[in-house]
Amino acid sequence: MIGYFCPRRKSRQRGFTLIELLVVIVIIGVLASVVGPRLFGRADQGKIAAARAQIENFSLALDNYQLDTGNYPSSQQGLAALLNKPSGSPSPQGWRGPYLKARELPTDPWGNSYQYISPGKINKSWYDLYSFGKDGQSGGDGDAADVGNF
Repeated sequence: MIGYFCPRRKSRQRGFTLIELLVVIVIIGVLASVVGPRLFGRADQGKIAAARAQIENFSLALDNYQLDTGNYPSSQQGLAALLNKPSGSPSPQGWRGPYLKARELPTDPWGNSYQYISPGKINKSWYDLYSFGKDGQSGGDGDAADVGNF
């Protein structure tokens, strides 16, 4: 049997046109502009949750300090009293620290120091412990609100 010869057809090159590529890029851009802010907002919520957890850890350490010494550290002694036996008044008789595993005082998730006041202005019978939040300043609302034990 003799095969017959078919001339080759010109093969069409397959691919995407420039317009199709531009449409896809625009769609991806629109999706990123809608989804991106939501994801970044969750990052801020994660930092707020981390600050609350750290404040809870400090609170447990402060309660242990108070059980051992009979007092919370003064505002002057500050949170450093959880790491090193403080000098000054009130004299911490019975100090059995350090009360934190860290070698240095942790900063808040935004890189700022936690604020400690004893006796507190809000919690008058014990202490106020808080972070200034995202904006690093007292007050604020939303993601910039202070995060504390009050």
